[in-house]
Amino acid sequence: MHNSRSKYTSWGSFVIFTILPLLSSSYLTYYLFQHQEIIAEWGFNTWLLYSFLLAVLCAIAIIPPTLLALVMGFFAGWKAFPLLVLINMLAIVLIYGFSRLVDFSFVRNWLNKDPKVVQVMNRIREDELKVIFFTKLSPLFPFAVTNLIFAASGAKFRSILVGGFLGMIPRTLLAVYVGTQGKELQQLMEDPNGGSLGQWTVISLILISIGGLYLTFKKK
Repeated sequence: MHNSRSKYTSWGSFVIFTILPLLSSSYLTYYLFQHQEIIAEWGFNTWLLYSFLLAVLCAIAIIPPTLLALVMGFFAGWKAFPLLVLINMLAIVLIYGFSRLVDFSFVRNWLNKDPKVVQVMNRIREDELKVIFFTKLSPLFPFAVTNLIFAASGAKFRSILVGGFLGMIPRTLLAVYVGTQGKELQQLMEDPNGGSLGQWTVISLILISIGGLYLTFKKK
């Protein structure tokens, strides 16, 4: 009974962390439109107080960190950046703590049945800091899911924290910059990449991420 409950909890976590951002983003956009005048009046201290709540919401996949960086850049400017670093680090800690509470041994046992998957997992453990860094560098990989996967796979907490920190810096800087350049919230939500410069930067981050992961896994 306990094993069955752990199995559903572990698999359910991955499903929820994958689907929830897709469902919540639309509501968050609507909420921002309705309350943007109030949010625009928030000072640094208010954002700091809300940072702890925002970290929890990022950890449980309700708020995608990139969307949050765009919004905070729009409302708070560059002073949002250190708060976003704090939010991301707290969210990583929370997800890692969650992974310690839930038994993911069923997932690991299921993955270990496939020799190719075992080879990939061994490659991750050998160069986990590189893998985590290049994974977090790309905007394509969901924040909460990747952190949960790394934690559940047995990656060291230090590697998850350092790799996550280094990987989130470039795309967070880009998102905050795009947010600071936004004239209107609606325009920002419709074009979150901030024109051709932002689009090329995103493409570059994705290519660097894919190339780095390819070279890491290819290495003997």
